[in-house]
Amino acid sequence: MAESSKPILYSYFRSSCSWRVRIALVLKGIDYATVPINLVKDGGQQFSEEFQALNPMMQVPALKIDGLTIGQSLAIIEYLEETRPAPRLLPQDPKKRASVRMISDLIASGIQPLQNLSVLKQVGKENQLAWAQNVISSGFNALEKILQSTAGKYCVGDEVSMADLCLVPQVANAESCQICE
Repeated sequence: MAESSKPILYSYFRSSCSWRVRIALVLKGIDYATVPINLVKDGGQQFSEEFQALNPMMQVPALKIDGLTIGQSLAIIEYLEETRPAPRLLPQDPKKRASVRMISDLIASGIQPLQNLSVLKQVGKENQLAWAQNVISSGFNALEKILQSTAGKYCVGDEVSMADLCLVPQVANAESCQICE
């Protein structure tokens, strides 16, 4: 792949959404460049006009690849899966694939956004830790019940999937909120 066509990931090192995309890129052996977007510095670089032109939602990650720019981590991972299918991050079996998507959505839509930086700012500094702990604990309780029927070596069966890419950064968030050790 020529240098000019190397994918570019706009990312923040502590963003769990960016982290899941970085895992997917590495697992699929995709060489990419990173443009850091600091979510804290200067009031948040994601709010710059330049970044807003890339991603109107003003969130990381954003991936420039194959002549398009994709925002939202699960959309990026699904695009990578459709265009670079090896190794698979979604099982061939439709039931297992549905389980992977359900777990991924539970984490990416039901836990992570409720304890991310923009929401924590809204709940006030004195309530942030308790809020994050409650959101993550509630989500993990639901996730544990689901994993009882889907898990093997990984979230769904014995192969790494998109669900695992979502879970790993969320566990790190839980650890930083003193939920699990």
